[in-house]
Amino acid sequence: MENKKYLSIIIVGLLISISLFFLGLFIYKGLNSFSDKDRIVTVKGLAEKEIKATEAYINIIVSSSGDNPQEIISKTNTDIDNILNYLKEKGYKESNIKTEEISIYDGKEYYRYDYNLKQKIKIDRYKARRTIKITTNDVEKASIMSNGIDLDLINKNLSSNINCDYKFPELNSIKPALIAESTKNARLSGEQFANDSKSKLGKIKTASQGQISIVGTYYDDEQTSLAPKEPYLQKARVVSTIVFFLED
Repeated sequence: MENKKYLSIIIVGLLISISLFFLGLFIYKGLNSFSDKDRIVTVKGLAEKEIKATEAYINIIVSSSGDNPQEIISKTNTDIDNILNYLKEKGYKESNIKTEEISIYDGKEYYRYDYNLKQKIKIDRYKARRTIKITTNDVEKASIMSNGIDLDLINKNLSSNINCDYKFPELNSIKPALIAESTKNARLSGEQFANDSKSKLGKIKTASQGQISIVGTYYDDEQTSLAPKEPYLQKARVVSTIVFFLED
């Protein structure tokens, strides 16, 4: 009986020892795994793409002012007709020209007080404005065309305000590719860091996708020395910030 009793005690002791061994092993691995969770690397991935305008718009803005609305409306419309005749002579297609309706602004005042001169100054009460918009697909020459029209109209005593607008592809159409490239570049940076630290790059802990920013002379979001100088070219940029786990 005593032998069986001693044998039972020995077996129980062995089982307890084995249980404690595996418990300690699991705790050890758990602690190592927990400590590995604190080993992270934060990297940024940059993706850039140059985008070109698909259309350009030459805006010819004609305005006049005075105290008689009928007179300034008549003058503005006459100038518009003369400019349209000029554009026709120059070979611009009517299908590419759009003329907006005239707009009138009533300032409701004939005088303003000049504090420097300390006296009232006569001003025009009414202002008329009308715009001619020329559409062209030759975005590279739009600025040159605009300057040529401006000089010709000045020589014809048809002075006006002329500027160029550009239409660019929708950002949503290029955003997925930019995000994919920025994520790829972030992973490459993370792998390089992991190799340098004798580790392996693990799973993603967190990721932050930046907004698309536009650089160039047409937009004022950001100006850098690397931004395109031509107004019909812009550079779209996305920066993604990703936090990776590091593993042994």
